[in-house]
Amino acid sequence: MVTDNQQRKPSSGLDNSLNDSNGTVAKRHRVRWAPLNIGIERRLQTFIVLCHTLTIAIFLTAFFFVCAMPLFWPLLLPYLIYISLFSTAATSGSLKSRWQSLRSLPIWKLYAAYFPARLHRTEVLPPTRKYIFGYHPHGIISHGAFAAFGTEALGFSQLFPGITNTLLTLDSNFRVPFYREYAMALGLASVSRESCENLLTKGGADGEGMGRAITIVIGGARESLDAQPGRLRLVLKSRKGFVRLAVRTGADLVPVLGFGENDLYEQVNSEQHPLIHRFQILVKKTMGFTIPLFHARGVFNYDVGLMPYRRPLNIVVGRPIQVLKQQDNRDVEESYINDLHDRYVQELNRVWEEWRDVYAVGRTSELEITA
Repeated sequence: MVTDNQQRKPSSGLDNSLNDSNGTVAKRHRVRWAPLNIGIERRLQTFIVLCHTLTIAIFLTAFFFVCAMPLFWPLLLPYLIYISLFSTAATSGSLKSRWQSLRSLPIWKLYAAYFPARLHRTEVLPPTRKYIFGYHPHGIISHGAFAAFGTEALGFSQLFPGITNTLLTLDSNFRVPFYREYAMALGLASVSRESCENLLTKGGADGEGMGRAITIVIGGARESLDAQPGRLRLVLKSRKGFVRLAVRTGADLVPVLGFGENDLYEQVNSEQHPLIHRFQILVKKTMGFTIPLFHARGVFNYDVGLMPYRRPLNIVVGRPIQVLKQQDNRDVEESYINDLHDRYVQELNRVWEEWRDVYAVGRTSELEITA
């Protein structure tokens, strides 16, 4: 359901499934199976989240199934050549592929209710500006970012009327057959520099991006390796590209903190397994993506599987930091970039300080910002 900063519901951030009926911690060595008499709505919630988690695999399976039919080869070959070499739809800044009806389907309400997830506004954003929403933390799969900004499940359009937001993802995702059509229909776009600039400088109410916004998961894949329940470690100190983008396009910076994002999965601790962590960093540097070793619950049990835990997600949108547009970054003093970055971090810390005792009661450490 949609909420704003007037609705503060305490939440420990811990999954109820970790406790038994007597309130004591359940033993980890046994698998607890879900009862058969679970209501249809909760089963549907689980099914929708499962489908979202496996979206790319589902579309790839459909693609290979179609490839097995020679009848479709004359269509598939030109299609593959087009999406591999010529398509610019994901970077053009155009919203023609966006289906508002798909973003507003009732299934996304079920998706959000699984956790449950809620979106909280701390300040009204005027539609006469443009914005860069920085989502933190990345978590394992960024479920909160998708629920809040990739769909209308949490009522973004009602909380921020007049603002058209685009959630950004890796450019390589738009080379995956069939999945790219689905992603663009949801309104997703590439996180490349070209895409960001086009979205924020074209279209909108004035033809120059007014009323548009993009959402970037700032920490990226590197930050996913630090996703541990009860902790909030952000890779942000050296991340200033989004600030330079804001200066170049004149977009205001809006910090967003997803309380509970790191609580959705358990992951191998990098401090306890340094060799595994080094290998993951090596893969990140060479391949551009990471391989987090994680687990959570299953479809029919509470202890083993790759489904996220049913733990509350509270996405708090902070106050905007106004940015003065300067087209050529070469003329921008580094002190101005650093000042904007510092103010962004300060606002992120303010959001944490204000809401941590409401939405992060079960935390084991405070907000930590690393390189």
